[in-house]
Amino acid sequence: MRILLVEDDELLGDALKSGLSQQGYTVDWLKDGHVAELALLTETFDAVVLDLGLPKRSGLEVLKSTRQKGINTPIIILTAREGSEDKVFGLDAGADDYVSKPFDLKELYARIRALQRRAAGRAEPLIHYGEITLDPASHSVFREGKRINISPREFTLLYKLLESSGRVLSREQLSQALYGWDTEIDSNAVEVHVHNLRKKLGEDLIQTIRGVGYMIDRIV
Repeated sequence: MRILLVEDDELLGDALKSGLSQQGYTVDWLKDGHVAELALLTETFDAVVLDLGLPKRSGLEVLKSTRQKGINTPIIILTAREGSEDKVFGLDAGADDYVSKPFDLKELYARIRALQRRAAGRAEPLIHYGEITLDPASHSVFREGKRINISPREFTLLYKLLESSGRVLSREQLSQALYGWDTEIDSNAVEVHVHNLRKKLGEDLIQTIRGVGYMIDRIV
């Protein structure tokens, strides 16, 4: 999953990017509100971690503007302020959740997973699809109860397809979920990951919709 991190504190931003990357997320890190707003208007993210005290344009202004433009990407705000007023303003402006500094990274990860569940309309922490079970918290995949060894990017691709089951995702959409701005991408990278997942989880799991992209059918 691709996350936009907007934090101007170098030490905290570096720690957050490193921690989120270790959790398997693709992280793009920006340090001012103006550039962050432009990114949200032109790129697709699965979630945003947004500091309120940003240069050039505050996090609250970014939040209000993006919601007014119809961008519904889940957003968690970060605030260092003690009072509840900023939290109330942020939530009323369209934030989905907040974390007060200092915070536990594990709590932030859990809140991001909760946002992803709600965005997908799913209450169950695990994702079940036939004989396959995906656990976002432990980044584990099981087939008929047996753990399957898959790479972090294979996990992200499978997660994205399962969350979108019944819908076709283009190669570009999948590529954006897998790779950030600072990553060089091979032209056939998505195809290679799809091929590997089919070998490990079954050739019929992921369908190729020629000229459009890939999908996993809904179970009815």
